[in-house]
Amino acid sequence: MKISRHRLIGLPASALLITAVGCSSADDSADVAVPSTSPAVTKLCQNLDSELPRTVDGLSRNDPEPRSVLTAGWGSPVIILRCGVARPSKMVDPKVAEGRDPDAVAGGVNGVDWLQEERDGGYLFTSANRRAYVEVRVPEGQDSAGVLIDLAPAVKSAIPEGIAD
Repeated sequence: MKISRHRLIGLPASALLITAVGCSSADDSADVAVPSTSPAVTKLCQNLDSELPRTVDGLSRNDPEPRSVLTAGWGSPVIILRCGVARPSKMVDPKVAEGRDPDAVAGGVNGVDWLQEERDGGYLFTSANRRAYVEVRVPEGQDSAGVLIDLAPAVKSAIPEGIAD
């Protein structure tokens, strides 16, 4: 009786799985909004684009559409980087800047400070104390520490310390 019950449950579940996999393939070629930036921030983001690694946490570059020097991606589901985003409202809180907020990544990662926010299906990290805000969306199940470690050298090199306008 248990076998037939599992078979009955398994059949609809497998049909659901096939449907879900079919729908999730759209996520593999992500579309993202390209930030609107000033010419100065665009230049910083162009510098960042030229410094970004070909792989992040072992995943190959897989840029989203539309293609832009302000966006980049790796893997599937895609880790998305957007450069020149607006300052998150939470960053106004001085506790975040001082690393005293639970959402602040205390001490940063390899010289880059980040605000961490939990979002549906993963985490959103936004760089802090840099002349342009860089946002990194990491899907659930992906090692966010590995992602930030791999991106830190490029962000540190291309986006100078300071406060973004």
